[in-house]
Amino acid sequence: MNEDIINIAIAVYLVSTIWISVYGYHSLILAILYLRGRQKKQIKSDLSVIEENKLPRITIQLPIFNEKYVVSRLLKAVSQLDYPANLMQIQVLDDSTDDTAGLVEGLVSAYQKQGYDIIDIHRQDRSGFKAGALQHAMDSATGEFVALFDADFIPPENWLWVMLPYFADKKIGCVQSRWGHINITESGFTKAVALALDGHFCVEQPARSDNHLIMGFNGSGGMWRRACIEDAGGWQADTLTEDLDLSYRAQMRGWQVKFVGDLVVPAELPDEVAAFKQQQYRWAKGGIQTARKILPDLLTSNLPFSTRLMGTLHLTAYMGQLLMILILFSFLPVGLYAPQAFKIFPLTLLASFGPPLLYAIAKSDSCHGWLERSILILRVLLIGFGMSLNTSVAILDALLSKNTGTFVRTPKINTMGYSHKSIDRSYFVKISPMVLGELFLALFALYSIYRLLPKLGFFGVAWLFLYAAGYLYIAGLNLYQEWQVSRQINVNKKNFHCNG
Repeated sequence: MNEDIINIAIAVYLVSTIWISVYGYHSLILAILYLRGRQKKQIKSDLSVIEENKLPRITIQLPIFNEKYVVSRLLKAVSQLDYPANLMQIQVLDDSTDDTAGLVEGLVSAYQKQGYDIIDIHRQDRSGFKAGALQHAMDSATGEFVALFDADFIPPENWLWVMLPYFADKKIGCVQSRWGHINITESGFTKAVALALDGHFCVEQPARSDNHLIMGFNGSGGMWRRACIEDAGGWQADTLTEDLDLSYRAQMRGWQVKFVGDLVVPAELPDEVAAFKQQQYRWAKGGIQTARKILPDLLTSNLPFSTRLMGTLHLTAYMGQLLMILILFSFLPVGLYAPQAFKIFPLTLLASFGPPLLYAIAKSDSCHGWLERSILILRVLLIGFGMSLNTSVAILDALLSKNTGTFVRTPKINTMGYSHKSIDRSYFVKISPMVLGELFLALFALYSIYRLLPKLGFFGVAWLFLYAAGYLYIAGLNLYQEWQVSRQINVNKKNFHCNG
């Protein structure tokens, strides 16, 4: 092989390995911070002793887009929140283009007749997408505080009473509660996705919050001080992660974001690989867009160096997925022609324990006992490897595209209340041609194993099996689920013709 190509492969491998190790150590540090601070007591307060005439007015915003299977459940839960009705305004921000719009109109009318202060704000266009809807609704919002719930969330009755005491500190601009999982037991896939999210919500977010590190608002299940939103410049639609963007802008202006880990708001997990890919694509693209927008100001801000460093690693964390692809492609030529480059491995070995440790110590309902947790951690790792192509394409899209892109919402179908047989096909995400790329990468990983096994031995190529297994798991499950949906459609068509 050409010497220049070999040198490029060595450089790509070394830079990518060192860079991705930094993210591993980042996870390790957050896990240590969490373990060190988990004995700290949560702030407790009792609003019941406060006179009602001193309670603040709260606006609850519910952004909706084609969510006919979950919107009724959402409105029922929000209407049952335990708070004085005269101090609670509900805004349904409906950008729907299907029959959800008519359903929302009827539901809102029914709740208005029951005396609720609720309004249906239906836009004829989706300009700005979710950020545009939120900013548009601020003109008619009457609350001192603004709570947000996506369509699939089910807030508990005491949610407002638990959240408000944290705002006694005037520096607090936003409070985020923990996400729970309605359909956690639906499959091994949903259990693994739940554990991955629990690593974020039960370890990373508490570690950042308790140690006054900059952290992100997660877009739902949280509440903002209206003055903070306005001071930070409002909701802006130049990224696909308006929640992350606003929270960073607010904190750079001196506001604080607080995480409440013992308050859980159940929500629905994507149970389809195709839907999960779509969600992760939006999160990854939006995250890198936000990094491009925010990093210059963050790095030159007056925040402590540790805060700026951890914030930078947080904003760019998705880059680790692209680095995984680069490592995979560079590993074969390096292993064949320059195996001495692998001597860096011991320096980066400790970093590889960072993400698994997050999942090992996270409080989660997805597993019971260490054996089941170990199996799920392995599945989470396989998902991480298998999703690296999807995420890498999203990263490149964010870096190379000048346009924000379209906010494609993750379909929520209320699988606990509806069978897949009765769900509109439009609510299922169609399979992406990217599955072919995943199969190719699986074959490339297996080929690399075949070529390098005699030279490096099993332990030298063991981690390549994770690549191959991860891509095969994601691609295989994606194809299987697509086949199931297609088969059900054919059955429904057959039954329709028979009945006709």
